[in-house]
Amino acid sequence: MYENTLSKAGLSPDQARIYDVLLKNGPLPAGEVSKKAELKRGLTYKVLDELVALGLAKKNEKGKVLRFEPTHPLQLKELAERKEQEAKVAQEALGGIIGNLVADFNLISGKPGVRYYEGKEAVRILGEDSLSSKTDILTYIDSELMDKYLSKENAEYIKKRVGLGLRKRIISPDNAYNRNLEEKFRTRLVAVRLVNDFISPFTTVTQIYDEKISYLTLHQGTLVGIIIENPYISEMHRVIFEKMWQQAAPFVEFAPKQQGGDSLASA
Repeated sequence: MYENTLSKAGLSPDQARIYDVLLKNGPLPAGEVSKKAELKRGLTYKVLDELVALGLAKKNEKGKVLRFEPTHPLQLKELAERKEQEAKVAQEALGGIIGNLVADFNLISGKPGVRYYEGKEAVRILGEDSLSSKTDILTYIDSELMDKYLSKENAEYIKKRVGLGLRKRIISPDNAYNRNLEEKFRTRLVAVRLVNDFISPFTTVTQIYDEKISYLTLHQGTLVGIIIENPYISEMHRVIFEKMWQQAAPFVEFAPKQQGGDSLASA
């Protein structure tokens, strides 16, 4: 009766079936539970022990025959809350090593790691991932579109990046909007160069850092983010960026105290 709902609450199908049997029948010997649940006796004992460990069943040792009975159903709510907390802890722990795990996988498999996101989640995750960079971030961006669609999010990102001492080199279209940002650029721990006769506007923010390259679309109603982690792909784009950097017109350079990028970028 409750098996499907109990399974959705986190129990395995066999756990849900046996707990349902206990709820309907009260204390039962394991043999009777096995018959009513239509499960083999060995599996029934195993699942009953699991339910006892979860706090959803208990052993009644009164009398000559050992019986199993359900605990109060509110234990299910407590179980769900514990699982939720454990999932949060696991997610936090995994977040600290996922980059290294991906790097190891890429090394042995030669396959690029590709992650895809949509909406504001894409903005948040791509921003947070780039803030873990151990190197200067190399970026193609059109500030006019960024200010148009993600002004608040970008301001928060810049504050975090500057707080980390993480430098960025930016290539942008040479237009009046970007040139009017000169003074703001000087407070953002960036060096900026401008290009003519290139794609304008840049409808996709591209960032190259460590062994990754990320893309974030800037278009009304469409926010798509992609992170590709692969040393060969990122190195190819790094070389292209450096070539364009050499050819682009200098606009804003790092202030003297911002030189020596490695120490700043890893601060």
